[in-house]
Amino acid sequence: MKPGIPRGYMQRLDDLRVLLGRLREFWDTYSRNRYGMIGLIILLLFTLIAILADYIAPYGEWELSVGKPFEPPSQYHLFGCDELGRDLFSLFIYGTRISLIIGVSAALLSTLIGGLVGILAGFLGGTTDAILMRVVDALLAIPSIVLMIIFAAILGPSFTNIIIVIAILSWPPIARVVRAQVLSIKEATYIEAARALGASPSRIMFKHILPNVVPVLIANLVLNVSNAIIAEASLSFLGLGDPHHTSWGMILHYAYKSGAVAVGYWWYIVPPGLGILALVMAFVFIGYALNEILNPRLRTI
Repeated sequence: MKPGIPRGYMQRLDDLRVLLGRLREFWDTYSRNRYGMIGLIILLLFTLIAILADYIAPYGEWELSVGKPFEPPSQYHLFGCDELGRDLFSLFIYGTRISLIIGVSAALLSTLIGGLVGILAGFLGGTTDAILMRVVDALLAIPSIVLMIIFAAILGPSFTNIIIVIAILSWPPIARVVRAQVLSIKEATYIEAARALGASPSRIMFKHILPNVVPVLIANLVLNVSNAIIAEASLSFLGLGDPHHTSWGMILHYAYKSGAVAVGYWWYIVPPGLGILALVMAFVFIGYALNEILNPRLRTI
């Protein structure tokens, strides 16, 4: 060590080098996954659209009569117009932002709940495990979309309520996966050593077990975003979304409500449908790529 340089500084520098090396190794592995790269490119494109929505949208979100009602696509309105003469291309751009925000927010919240429940159930065991797993079984026994419709109808159409409803009904599968991981980890030698040294249960759970289940949580988080996007689109299509925010599901709801589906105004229906499909597939591709990286047994030779 060079004179005059604190030992703690050199230690942090070494830790940074190790972290950068792991990130470089992660990127090298990820970049070799073709589907993972396709998903990442699609996600970056939609993220860029969502961030720059106010600058790239030709018209405002609530700007009416910029064209004729149900006007087909043209050089002035790339995706045509809706029944109020609003530019559908602009609505698609603004809908990208809302669909992404709801999908990511609901997935983050559900992953947090599922991870916490899974760690508690797996580590504590006994009565705690039995009660939590019975709750999980009960929620998994009923189709989640049915419960989402009921809770969304009770709470009312709101941006925040949609996120909460999707999150509180999407965590059971994550909890089950995390619990299984914790059950195998808690029998490890280093966990027994921590117990012998007098470590508290909370310290063991969050200091020793949590870091080992983070890869599982990340992979499930990414895959759960796609489920949340579909759930939001489904609820909004049924009229349970927030009418004050334009999402792709709300566009489809307005298309159905205005009769565009029955008449066959495809330009009102196809773009948001393809947007949902593309964004969901992007997260699915990224999720499976992460699964291959975090679980070497899944890697293709």
